Amino acid sequence: MFKDRLRATRISRGFTVQAIADQLHMGLRNYQKYESGDARPTFEGLIALSDIFNVPVDFLLERDDYLSSLGVSVDVSLECPPRRPKSQKNP
Repeated sequence: MFKDRLRATRISRGFTVQAIADQLHMGLRNYQKYESGDARPTFEGLIALSDIFNVPVDFLLERDDYLSSLGVSVDVSLECPPRRPKSQKNP
């Protein structure tokens, strides 16, 4: 399920729930709803999560069969070191 993949990916990358909520510019409880399955992110939120975790959107959506059919490796290790946060640019 999406919520399980999301949580496992976050933990494997070494992020706290609060860190992800902050990067998504949302409240902690709202992000926790994603991991509990009580809510789903918007399309834009899904892309942001994909960027934060450095994984394909299809990986988060557990569309591994689709990725395989395209010849894309779906062996995304959930044990790789955490990705460094992107530096924020001033507008």
